Amino acid sequence: MTEGPLFGKILMFVLPMMATNLLQVTYNAADMMIVSLSSEANSVGAIGLTGPFVNLILNLFIGFAVGANVVIAQRIGAKEGELASRVVHSSLILAVVLGVLGCLIGLTVSRPVLSLMGAEGNLLDLATLYTKVYFMGAPFVALTNYAVAIFRAKGDTRTPLYILTASGLVNVMLNLVFVLLFGMSVDGVALATVISNILSSILLILSLSRADDACRFEWKKLKMDRRSLRDVIRVGFPAGIQSALFSISNMMIQSSVLRVNEILAPGSVYEPVVDANAAVSNLNGFIYTATNSVCQASVAFTSQNVGAGKYDRVKKVLINCYAITMAVGLIASSLIMIFNQPLLALYGIHDGEGLAAIAYESAMIKMRCETLPYFILAFMEVGCGVLRGLGRSMTSAVVSLIGACLLRVVWLLTVFEYFLTLESIYVSYPISWLVTGAVALAIVLFILGKQNKAYSDPDIDLEEI
Repeated sequence: MTEGPLFGKILMFVLPMMATNLLQVTYNAADMMIVSLSSEANSVGAIGLTGPFVNLILNLFIGFAVGANVVIAQRIGAKEGELASRVVHSSLILAVVLGVLGCLIGLTVSRPVLSLMGAEGNLLDLATLYTKVYFMGAPFVALTNYAVAIFRAKGDTRTPLYILTASGLVNVMLNLVFVLLFGMSVDGVALATVISNILSSILLILSLSRADDACRFEWKKLKMDRRSLRDVIRVGFPAGIQSALFSISNMMIQSSVLRVNEILAPGSVYEPVVDANAAVSNLNGFIYTATNSVCQASVAFTSQNVGAGKYDRVKKVLINCYAITMAVGLIASSLIMIFNQPLLALYGIHDGEGLAAIAYESAMIKMRCETLPYFILAFMEVGCGVLRGLGRSMTSAVVSLIGACLLRVVWLLTVFEYFLTLESIYVSYPISWLVTGAVALAIVLFILGKQNKAYSDPDIDLEEI
């Protein structure tokens, strides 16, 4: 990561990770597609509704994995193998502790929070059932995420690809068994997800135990190192808070979608707008996951070059990651728009009459307002990723929270309250991406400009930068 041309190396790093993440999204999509075959009419909408709330709890704790990724990568870049090993073992302990906390909180507050979002009746019952089963596996979800972060920090994106592919296939098979054979619905796909995460966490730890580098896992070294914990929290806490607050803004958006559903389909047992929102959000997850893979690469490449003291390569990392992310976003969003009808049909959404027509048109509105301009997300994702790699995790968090979360909340309280339409909800996404990305880019260029000035002026303290 710290020597030679960057473009090819970034691609070699990104492609296995992108494949891994896309497979995970495919398996999550399979959850919705398979559960749509159950007897519960609102099963797809229920899973989609829980997404922001589940992410709120998990990201608040699992977001610390970003800290582990950055700190380990910096230690490896600085050739500090023993310190990297301490971070690895401290991070795995932290994963289990935070996963258990997330499990307890999620089980306790699921129903009241979902009710506060506006869910009621059958939709609320299904959403609550899904979250309670899902949160039982939170410790294993956390362990999986932290182990994957360790592999990525040292530049290995293939091992997670193989392991998560295997566990994902188990997930899909269990979905089919639980839903089609045992007649379960949302509880079946949640249980399948828990089992697959247990499997992936075990396989990842076993793989780390066979590593021959500083990231090798050894039971005798499994203890909490205060310095490592401090460094991981310092970088990971802002990222966790940032992700959690993003989820809060998305929960407000879900509440707004429920309000529009009541306007368009009052008193209906089936929630067509909620279903449509869940389906398109799941499809957009493919684009987000692909672009976020490049963001993770920008974190790792920036972190290792910072650890090696090669700040001149950071701007090259930024430019290469921008180009790759925008290309990925444009291609993916175009494919979804072109094949929108067969893709929506996989989630049980078809053009028709009555409630079916409402669901289909709602899905198309979300695609036009959010899916089509998804390439703009490149500016926000990569810019904030480079900031984290520079050790400015708090700056990245503040920029994201103000430019995206706060802007969306203000938008919902003003523009949406005036129009009360789906368009007025979804257009807030590309606007917030553009604003946040522009600010992040300006800050990165400012930091690198000060760094270059410091090299030419011996009176400037590099540590202060």
